[in-house]
Parts: sequence; structure tokens; C-alpha cells
Amino acid sequence: MGSLFTHKSQPETRPATCSFFFLIIQLILPFLSLATAQASLCRTSCGNIPINYPFGIDDGCGSPYYRHMLVCSDAGILELRTPSGRYPVRNVSYSHTHILVTDPFMWNCLDGDNFRPTRPFSLDTSTHFSLSPQNEYLFFNCSEEDVIIQPKPRFCDHFPDRCDSSCDSASHLCRLLPDCPSALSGSSCCSYYPKATESLRLMLTFCASYTSVYWKNIGEPQPYDQVAEYGIRVDFDIPVTTRCLQCQDTLKGGGTCGFDTRKQNFLCLCEEGNVTTYCKDQEAISGHNRRVGVIAGTVTAVSAAGAIGIGAGIFYWRKVRAKAPVTCGVQSNENRRF
Repeated sequence: MGSLFTHKSQPETRPATCSFFFLIIQLILPFLSLATAQASLCRTSCGNIPINYPFGIDDGCGSPYYRHMLVCSDAGILELRTPSGRYPVRNVSYSHTHILVTDPFMWNCLDGDNFRPTRPFSLDTSTHFSLSPQNEYLFFNCSEEDVIIQPKPRFCDHFPDRCDSSCDSASHLCRLLPDCPSALSGSSCCSYYPKATESLRLMLTFCASYTSVYWKNIGEPQPYDQVAEYGIRVDFDIPVTTRCLQCQDTLKGGGTCGFDTRKQNFLCLCEEGNVTTYCKDQEAISGHNRRVGVIAGTVTAVSAAGAIGIGAGIFYWRKVRAKAPVTCGVQSNENRRF
């Protein structure tokens, strides 16, 4: 049987100087990527969830504090990116500054006493996100040898200095699980609020599973103004600056607050171009256009620069073609220079 590989005595020669074109491409690509970032329009929604300042799902939109933290999937699902994974976003409240996310690995009513492998939800502490104190965590089938599981009022009366370290087995949420009060038949439940991600991770080493419940305000008179729902409430800050307020002011042009994708400095994104002030500042727009081009014209300007570079490359290629017949990575006895 013949070999799968054939041997050629003479490698095929091809007219070259490819390395020069590789150099041209490497020089142009950064400008093309910058043009894409600067020329992209800021989407105002993902699915049915509005995307407003300080967030953005397109690079250069919103505040740089939240850059790359919200992702809109190809299916139109908004997701929050954290060190522990990507989580679907159920809702964003800009008036009460919080995001509601769901964790598919957490326990839910359909699981009952069947506990799936889970992982602890975590946030990057260096960001402007924080876990809301309105969250409560329920842990199931915890080891009583490693976790203090007691009805909290009774335990706190006897050990007030260790009250925060106990997992309350008599909590309201354990006795009346939201949406499914009788989902657990033979498993134990206790309520505990971890003060840090490490506490949550440590608890999960001694418990079969957990879930997060937050208290949703429904606008009814107290004490019936809140109901418990499954999910994780993540609070965020809105960095308000004078420049952003001026940019968003409809009397000044109604622009969109964004930032330079390279230096992360503030930019007001307008239909006529990106400026550092506001959209109706004609002097700033004309000056900015002369320096870096407008949103719609950035690609054109960079494309023109690329065309000039390619034209120069073609001129250079024609000039050296007869003098240096070196192929792209292939040499033979006929074209070997040394």
C-alpha cells in the first residue's frame, strides 16, 4: 500500500514578500479594532431588559467601572459575569440600583430532596457591585458536627456573642419555603447570612446544597410590603459626574455617556461624533472631528489610512518583486538567497 504522504523533489515556488504584507496587516488591525469600538452604537436593551447608564453591553458605552460585566448572549439573554461564572439577569432596577440574577446551580422547588452539585456565587470585591443585605441564604442537610444548627432566638438567648455564627433552623423561610412550603420531606433546612464569599464556600463544604432568597418590595402597607422570591440581589453604584449629566441633558443634545476604550476617559457619544463635553458643543465636535473623526466617519477615516498603507505596500512590493524572489516560508535551490 502506498504512503499517505507524497514526496516532491522541488517545492513549489510562489512570488512573495508576504512578510511585508504581514507587517502592514499588523499595523492596520489595531486601528480597525479601535474603529469598531468607537463606531459601534450603544444598544439600549437586551431582550426585554433596558440597558441604561452606568451599564453598557457594547464596549465604550456606560461607565468603565462596569466594563465587560454585562453580556448580551446571541439568544438575547442578559448575563452578569462574575468570578464564579455567568448568571442570567432577571431584572435591572435603576431607581433602586440593584440587579436580580438567577443561579441555575442553586436548589429550587423542583429539586425537592434531590440535591444537585452546586457552586458558591461570588462577586469581585474590587468592583462597584455588592451582595444586597436583603438576601437570605437557606442551607440544606448541613452536618450538625460542623455547623451550629439551632433555632436562633433560643441560641441567641444562651450565646449572644455567637448568635451570628448559628444557622437558624426555625426561620420563617425554612418553615414556609417560597412557592413550595412542603418541598422538603426528610431534609433539614437552616437560614444563614454569610458575611463573605469565604463563609459561603465554607458552609457548602458541610451542607448538601443552598439557595438564595431576596425580599421583594411590592408597595403594600407594612408589614405586608415584602414577599420572598428566589434569586440573588446584587446592588450597584451609579457614578454620577457633571460631565455625564451635561451629556445626557436633552437641552444640550441628549447624548450617551461612554468612555474611550483605550484610555477609559469620559466621552459623550453623539450622532455627530464623540466629544468630552456635550453634543451641542459645536466647537468641541468640530475640533474632535478634525483630530479623530466622528462615530460614523471613524471606519471611513481608518479605512482610508488602511488604503494608503496597502497602496504603499503594493508599490513597495512591485519595486522589490524582481530583486527578492523569496517565497513565504518555502525555499528551494532556485530561490535560496544564501
